[in-house]
Amino acid sequence: MPRVVFVLVPDFHLLDLSGPAQVFSAAANLGYDYRLSYVAERPEVTSAQGLPVRAEVDWPETDADDLVMVPGWRAPTLAGHGHLTAATLRRLAAHHDAGGTVASVCAGADALGRAGLLDGRRCTTHHALQEELARRYPRATVVRDVLYVVDGRVVTSAGIASGIDLALHLVAVRHGPGVAGRIARNLVVFARRNGDERQASVMLRYRSHLCDAVHRAQDMIDARYTERLRLAELAAACGVGERTLTRLFTKAIGMTPLRYQQALRLERAEHLIGQGATVEAAARAVGFQDARMLRRLRARTARGRAVPGPVAAGQRAQIA
Repeated sequence: MPRVVFVLVPDFHLLDLSGPAQVFSAAANLGYDYRLSYVAERPEVTSAQGLPVRAEVDWPETDADDLVMVPGWRAPTLAGHGHLTAATLRRLAAHHDAGGTVASVCAGADALGRAGLLDGRRCTTHHALQEELARRYPRATVVRDVLYVVDGRVVTSAGIASGIDLALHLVAVRHGPGVAGRIARNLVVFARRNGDERQASVMLRYRSHLCDAVHRAQDMIDARYTERLRLAELAAACGVGERTLTRLFTKAIGMTPLRYQQALRLERAEHLIGQGATVEAAARAVGFQDARMLRRLRARTARGRAVPGPVAAGQRAQIA
């Protein structure tokens, strides 16, 4: 998605806009070709926090690789707030119809609903608006109390700070967890994931701890999760011994470095399979020598276990 277009509505929340914009801007600073655009139905839009923002009234040209995102607005109720013309709603629907991705933060889900994009799809919004969203769009399935929901090319988030989680997820899907991890650390994100873990990024889910050595180890694994990393190399980079790193890692996130790497690989492989790759091709792409381990991990996950059992003796010297 080389272009990200933010559609601004009067009384939009600053963090609904600035959080995702900061994520994609940080990705651009790392050399990824993101171009941010801001459009509205008038040249100046005032935020809910009182800050006026200049926007373009003419939309840029977009294609299927681009993302259109609607930040949320102040909405004690969805009804009667967040006015958008029929022309803007048609533009949202047309971008999706052309193969593009459409996303929302908080009350922005209502704009997607008015554009007809929530019918037959799973979605979410801020917890204070979930019940009203479900009543307004009975053909949608509103998932309560999760940070974000991805249903094909329609992505909705709970609101406010969860827009950052949504943007980091989209970056991780496109560029891998290493890039998203670098951006999250740059933003000083102390991540916590709630609700439906199938919608959660592994990279973020296991970052809610305060152990700097484990964060450094995770940074290294995030960036090189497809490689064969020796535990000794990982421990040396973190300035601790192998046994100490394994102990700290397990205490901080509940799994060993090997299991963490496997969780990253599994998440990426599932995305590739969802995009049409075979299990064999996905296994090779994420670093497995063959598809047997990937099949075992997927089977364990299907049975409700996120990671496999104890590490075999021959696996302790290297994490992949």
